Amino acid sequence: MSLLAVHDLAVARGGLRAVEGVSFSLAPGQALILRGPNGIGKTTLLRTVAGLQPPVAGRIELAEDAVAYAAHADGLKGALSVTENLRFWAAVFGGGDIGPALAAMDLTHLADRPAAALSAGQKRRLGLARLLVTRRPLWVLDEPTVSLDAESVARFGTAIRAHLGQGGAALMATHIDLGLAEARVLDLAGYRAKAGQQVRPAGFNEAFA
Repeated sequence: MSLLAVHDLAVARGGLRAVEGVSFSLAPGQALILRGPNGIGKTTLLRTVAGLQPPVAGRIELAEDAVAYAAHADGLKGALSVTENLRFWAAVFGGGDIGPALAAMDLTHLADRPAAALSAGQKRRLGLARLLVTRRPLWVLDEPTVSLDAESVARFGTAIRAHLGQGGAALMATHIDLGLAEARVLDLAGYRAKAGQQVRPAGFNEAFA
């Protein structure tokens, strides 16, 4: 049984196709790492899988409300404390105790600190801790270790392995070794779309081009 199945997917950025013909699947316990040169379309593909933009072609099969997405923005409210931020996201996603998430990302001692007073690395750890309170099976991650030191990278790697061990899956773009020995790698360089393939959305009127 797959948590995610992608069939002959094409995605676009800025009105032009980025990659096309991409197919893969993820079963419980599996991780897939996207690789490729800057600008190839890794972020665009992740956003498409997460439901933030439509595909140009192909189809994506996954259960409704299966995805927890973490991108470059940490999604924090600066005026709220670490605890309040996590409780907010736990409530949104129907999660429960935030204690394990605080401990997993070494935030327990910062629980009462406003998010605005955190360092860049601490904010990143709090942003990633949100994943642990969503209880969603598929983590879609775009360079999740930005701003993290080596110790925090190791902590997050442990969190991902625990997620996979509990039957979750992870799709990510990263060049950092997270200790995922069994993770598959998909190089998007082989799926680069032909140059100049413009994409016109349904109902596009050339008069307004």
